[in-house]
Amino acid sequence: MTTQTKIALVTGGSRGLGKDMALSLANKGIDVILTYNSKKDEALAVVAAVQKAGRKAVALQLNTTQVKSFDAFFAQVKAALKDTFQAERFDFLVNNAGIGVHKSFAETTEDEFDLLVNIHFKGVFFLTQKALPLINDGGRIINLSTGLARFSLAGYSAYASMKGAIETLTKYQAKELGARGIAVNVVAPGAIETDFGGGAVRDNAQLNQYVAGVTALGRTGKPDDIGSVVAFLCTDDAKWINAQRIEVSGGMNL
Repeated sequence: MTTQTKIALVTGGSRGLGKDMALSLANKGIDVILTYNSKKDEALAVVAAVQKAGRKAVALQLNTTQVKSFDAFFAQVKAALKDTFQAERFDFLVNNAGIGVHKSFAETTEDEFDLLVNIHFKGVFFLTQKALPLINDGGRIINLSTGLARFSLAGYSAYASMKGAIETLTKYQAKELGARGIAVNVVAPGAIETDFGGGAVRDNAQLNQYVAGVTALGRTGKPDDIGSVVAFLCTDDAKWINAQRIEVSGGMNL
């Protein structure tokens, strides 16, 4: 008897950290549903890369700020599960989709605040809620936070506050979903070289040097520093890790 392959749903999987998460999951033998907001071609390239690694994958469009679209989105997920994976449910939800706004507390606008809260907190809250009927008992939920919820770097007050909310939410989800055997954890990246926030860490030599200087391991993070940890949390090796905040920052601001 063959065991059913596990399936992960990764939001924001077309680029950056989400792309590496999808590939890391595939390398662990896990099939992937990934979402993209606008970058369909990039998402399809990730699907092709996952398939090249020997796993099944599909890309679906999703704007995580549009809570009213989630019912229609999960109808698409159900169809994809049936057509592509011959399954009725999936196992792992990775709430990765996000954007960065670098603005001082004094200058952050209400529109910027609302956009951040909708993507990083409200969207995650209700997307996970809507996903519950489709997540297998014994599954995992991984929420993304940030090192900026532990230490402060001027210009991220709104963004980091939303992530602080996610860290609290994670504990409540773990408590309330434990009866179904679903573990819920937080992965909190440090400063990573991606196009996130306009590619600041990657492209700004001064910022890059600063981050490396305050990091115990002496460099900035790379996307594959994060994806491998997310994939690990979706394996049996991590089965007893629950309600934890795992910072993956190389020892930043210790």
